[in-house]
Amino acid sequence: MNDVVLILGKTSLTWGQVVMGMAGLSLVLLLLVTALLLRTRRERALEAAIAAERAREMDDKVAELTRVQSEMTGRMRTIAEVFGTRQSDFVRMISERIDGLQHRVGQGLEASTRHQSENLSKLNERLAVIDAAQQNLTNLTGEIVGLKDILSNKQTRGAYGQGRMEAIVRDGLPANAFEFQATLSNRTRPDCLVRLPGDDRRLVIDAKFPLEGFTLFREAKGDEARSRAATKARNDMLVHVKDIAEKYLIPGETQDIAMLFVPAESIYADLAEHFDDVVQKAHRARIVIVSPSLLTLAIQVMQALVRDARIREEARVIQVEVQKLLEDVERLDARVAKLDTHFRQAQDDVSQIRVSADKIVKRGQKIETLEFDEGEAEARAEWLRLQGRNLRAVE
Repeated sequence: MNDVVLILGKTSLTWGQVVMGMAGLSLVLLLLVTALLLRTRRERALEAAIAAERAREMDDKVAELTRVQSEMTGRMRTIAEVFGTRQSDFVRMISERIDGLQHRVGQGLEASTRHQSENLSKLNERLAVIDAAQQNLTNLTGEIVGLKDILSNKQTRGAYGQGRMEAIVRDGLPANAFEFQATLSNRTRPDCLVRLPGDDRRLVIDAKFPLEGFTLFREAKGDEARSRAATKARNDMLVHVKDIAEKYLIPGETQDIAMLFVPAESIYADLAEHFDDVVQKAHRARIVIVSPSLLTLAIQVMQALVRDARIREEARVIQVEVQKLLEDVERLDARVAKLDTHFRQAQDDVSQIRVSADKIVKRGQKIETLEFDEGEAEARAEWLRLQGRNLRAVE
């Protein structure tokens, strides 16, 4: 038993030690198996207890469900009885409600029909108004088409611009201050010549505006077409400005500037926005481009100048008339003074008459009541005084 069986490093094991080790190991394994068996038994007992508890809970739930089912059965029976007893009341109530609903629906339909009839009558009236407005729009469309035809023709367009310019000039100036289609010394005929006060030179207004380039500029779709149209409009304007400067600016006969009338505010706005260089060149050429509103303003200024000139020319006549007016005022003042004197005299006479009337009333009251303040001697003296005044009045 003391023989060496195994050597581990520096340690040598004998048979006795090996047997003891094997016995200890067997004991440990036995203990482990016993512990595992005990643990397994406890787990099974716990599972059995849990299963029993679940079975008991399930029995309780089944019993509760049975009780609830029995209660529900009783309640359903009660509900069926109540429903059976109230079904007739419900049917009667439903019948009454349906009758009331039919009555209200009938009234609503009647009111709706009446309202719809009124709306239809109003709609017919509005349709009549719309028809009239449509007819007016049709007429206006025809007029616009006619205006487009007028503007598409150079001669008619020139007549249109000439007409607008003449209307503005006629409305603002007297007849002797302007002249249409007059002939200058160079045999040219401007559209309008305006005579300014204090100056023999006349102001030229031209109404022939080149519209084709601006029409193309407005209708252009792409950048290239718009550029070509802008070039054409710019060239047409510059050529027309040059023609006005060469034909109508005559030293000693016309003013140093001339006006180019644009017949539409929109065209003038396009010109000022997109063709400022043309406006500047026209100014340097002493050509002022005016729209209808600017021409109206210029005519109003000319009207004020004409009025001031006429006032200065008629200043002597005005002075004479003022002197005559002052003489009339003096005569009126004298006559008013005389009338005031007459009124004062009449007022004095009326006051004296009222004093006499008061005395007469008082004496009449004394006679009526037989109350006399004077004695007999005083009454006799007063009577004699009155007799003497009467005799003098007779003489």
